[in-house]
This record gives sequence, C-alpha cells and structure tokens, in this order.
Amino acid sequence: MINGAIGPGRSPRDSAQAAEWLKLALVDLGIPADVHVGTGVALVSVWVDLVVWSDGASYQWWSGEKSEKTGRWKYLYGPATDPVTVARRVADRFDKLSREHPLSGLIHGVLSEVSTVEMAVPE
Repeated sequence: MINGAIGPGRSPRDSAQAAEWLKLALVDLGIPADVHVGTGVALVSVWVDLVVWSDGASYQWWSGEKSEKTGRWKYLYGPATDPVTVARRVADRFDKLSREHPLSGLIHGVLSEVSTVEMAVPE
C-alpha cells in the first residue's frame, strides 16, 4: 500500500518529489517506472510513448491523440497534489499501450529476473 505521505492534498516540495510520489503510486498499481530529474522538471518514464513530466505543481503526459480541430497532440494533466488519481489515469494509458507495444522476449526475460525486493517501495 502507498505511503500515507503522498495522499491527496499534500504538495510536493519540488518536481523531483512529485515524480517520486507518482512512481510510488504507479508501483502500488503494479506498474514499474523510472524517475529522471532535471533542472525544474522531472520525468517519470513508464512505457513506450508514455512519459509523465512534472514541474512540481502538476503532471502532464501525451494522450495518444490529436485534436480534430487543430491537428495538435493532446496532453492530459493532473495536479501534483493528487499523485494517486494521476497514477490511475496513467495506468489506463499504460494498459492500452502495453497491449499495442508488448515487451520483446529479451526485455521480458530480464524483467522476470528482477526480484520483488528490488521493486519494493523504499521507506
């Protein structure tokens, strides 16, 4: 279960903490993710075509669709104060993408060797 420290309504101190909170919420849903921190922005890499970025105030990710009016890519948004809900929304996108882009045999083999201890949520 997710650490109570990342519950809805609590603001992260910066983009790195927001990304870590989202990662923890995704791991709680059984979805592994990696965090990459830059200056003022942090990325949560989830799957092919699914990277969530945060500035510490919000999360954004590509919806996989284009606007019919403008032809521009559509992005989804969620507040950094609610990583649990955002993780559920990202999980919906992950579910679709993981069916469209399954793991290669090599990557599947490597991931199956990773123990649950390595994927455990840090305290």
